[in-house]
Amino acid sequence: MNATSSAPAAPGRIVLLTTSHRVAPGLLSWPAWQALHAADRVLCADGAHPQLPYLREAGIRVEETSPTAEDLVSACAAGRTVVVVATGEGEPTLTDGLARLAGSGRVSMPELELLPASYDLPGARLLDLVQVMDRIRAECPWSSQQTHKGLAKYGIEEAYELVEAIEEGDRDELREELGDVLLQVVFHARIAEEDEDEPFSIDDVAGGIVAKLIHRHPHVFGDETATTPEEVKQHWLRTKAIEKQRESVTDGIPLGQPALALASKLSSRVRTAGLEVPLPQGEGLGYELLALAARAEAEGVDPEAALRVAARAYRDAVRAAEGVSA
Repeated sequence: MNATSSAPAAPGRIVLLTTSHRVAPGLLSWPAWQALHAADRVLCADGAHPQLPYLREAGIRVEETSPTAEDLVSACAAGRTVVVVATGEGEPTLTDGLARLAGSGRVSMPELELLPASYDLPGARLLDLVQVMDRIRAECPWSSQQTHKGLAKYGIEEAYELVEAIEEGDRDELREELGDVLLQVVFHARIAEEDEDEPFSIDDVAGGIVAKLIHRHPHVFGDETATTPEEVKQHWLRTKAIEKQRESVTDGIPLGQPALALASKLSSRVRTAGLEVPLPQGEGLGYELLALAARAEAEGVDPEAALRVAARAYRDAVRAAEGVSA
């Protein structure tokens, strides 16, 4: 054996660099920046890729080209490293071609690495929803004409459908109905952006509820302590009372809600406030229902939910009597 013969050249390395469009361009992980700076070549098929200006600003030369799998393998000869900045589709044609070459057994393949350069944080898909809603509002003939008042009925319908999905225990339906309710929030916030006098956006909506949650959970974000649900409720009620500065415990109760829920809410406010207010006495079914709702609330029962359970049982009995399958 010739002692002077050289060892076979290393096959090189291909790095497929993926990024999330939900993260601001240029905010890449440290391993990604290391790979980019150390690469012999950096390639990108999309000349309008949002990362390119930031890569070039960092001194990285990016070639705008769409290499084939064979081109990439050749570019990695003699141990070179090539980084491919993936487009939004993830380069399926290129990866399929590399897989075919590797499966053929006829080519010495470079080391292949998938390197996520930025990651979606929890809730990142909400950004997609905002963008989709923005386009629909601008381009859809129906959506572009909607108002807060015009959409109000859909908010009520979607809320009831969500409650039904919860009570039925259908997980797929629950996920879908939560999405429908979320759509109402995003839709209204998008409409609100166009108000000439008092515009606000989905960020203002989210910011408001974040501030409220932090303020009403001093046992989580502050120095207070709470070890039981009852103590948490007391924190909530106390901070809410300071925020609202209401004249009456009945302030803020929507009178347009279903009657049983309204009666239960009034009873809850009175009981929580420690007031002794006897129920009004009168003739008729309404006063009897009021007393039943107040009794249910005092016993920790939601009268609306209880009545819906009974109503569904009644519906099933009717269908059985009709010979209709469940």
